[in-house]
This record gives sequence, C-alpha cells and structure tokens, in this order.
Amino acid sequence: MKLSRPVSWFLLAFGVWSWFIWITFVKNLWKDGSGLAFSDAGDPTAYFWVHLLLAITSFLLGTAVGVIGFRGLRALSPRRSAT
Repeated sequence: MKLSRPVSWFLLAFGVWSWFIWITFVKNLWKDGSGLAFSDAGDPTAYFWVHLLLAITSFLLGTAVGVIGFRGLRALSPRRSAT
C-alpha cells in the first residue's frame, strides 16, 4: 500500500510535533514546583510516574507514526519508484 504525499507529510509532521510537545512537557514535569510531581522530600509521586509513562508512550507512538510517514515519502520519491 502506498500513502499519498499529503498523508505521508502529515504523519511525519505529527511524529515531529509529538516529540516537540512531549519533550517540552517532560522538561516542565521535571521542573515542577507545585508539589504534584515530587513530594516535599523530593521523591517522585504517582502523578510523576503516570505522566512520565504517558510521555514515553507518546514518544514511541510519535516515532512509529513519523517513521511510517517518512517511509511513505521515500516510497514516493522518483529515484525509488524507478527501481
């Protein structure tokens, strides 16, 4: 199955966007001063672990979606079509 060029670009952009958003989120989570992510003793809370797991899952899914988009674009390139 071949993906169209717009769909491939969308998937690639979604993968990049996912990484951008979740890296920003993890940085903010790590620097959290509200007491949600870390207890008064400095230990990570359940909130921290749940959101870190969400971020890791989103990194993996964003990577997979981005790779699909990249492969779709590569399959559409003129050099690869001729072979």
